[in-house]
Amino acid sequence: MLLHCSKKIAERLPEPVAESLEETAVLGSWHAHLFQLKRRQCLLFCHDETRYMLFLPGVNKSHFKELGRLHRDLFLLSLAALEVPESRVMRVGLALGPPRFDRATDRSVLGSLNVAATDLSIYLEAVDNPLELDPVTVALMLNRRPVTARGAWLWPEKGMLEKVARL
Repeated sequence: MLLHCSKKIAERLPEPVAESLEETAVLGSWHAHLFQLKRRQCLLFCHDETRYMLFLPGVNKSHFKELGRLHRDLFLLSLAALEVPESRVMRVGLALGPPRFDRATDRSVLGSLNVAATDLSIYLEAVDNPLELDPVTVALMLNRRPVTARGAWLWPEKGMLEKVARL
């Protein structure tokens, strides 16, 4: 699994981050974006191809040491919430492979992450503390909305389920 990190995230990772790596995982690569939501640091992960989103609120320094594991766990939990059979979820976990990080970002994916962060801030207007939110519920909400990428309309949940079904 390859996570393309923004400069903010790359600076917080415990090990140096490569400038550019080639993706070798079957499921493709992800982007990670750090942003502030009601004075809390939060992370959004976005799958490059399907624009499938994951949300992690209340990130602190210790989380960056385990960023790959946190992403994997959150992704597998979101698939389980979509009622993907457990055997397939386990297969996806194996297909992800070990986490690798680089700084090669795609402006289109970063744009999708910014739109999602804005949508999230509007959605959470009534919530006092982002830590009260269930990350899986927020991920499901983000993935059930249509998004555009390079002029095409995408349904993130549908796209990810199709990728997972091909494993």
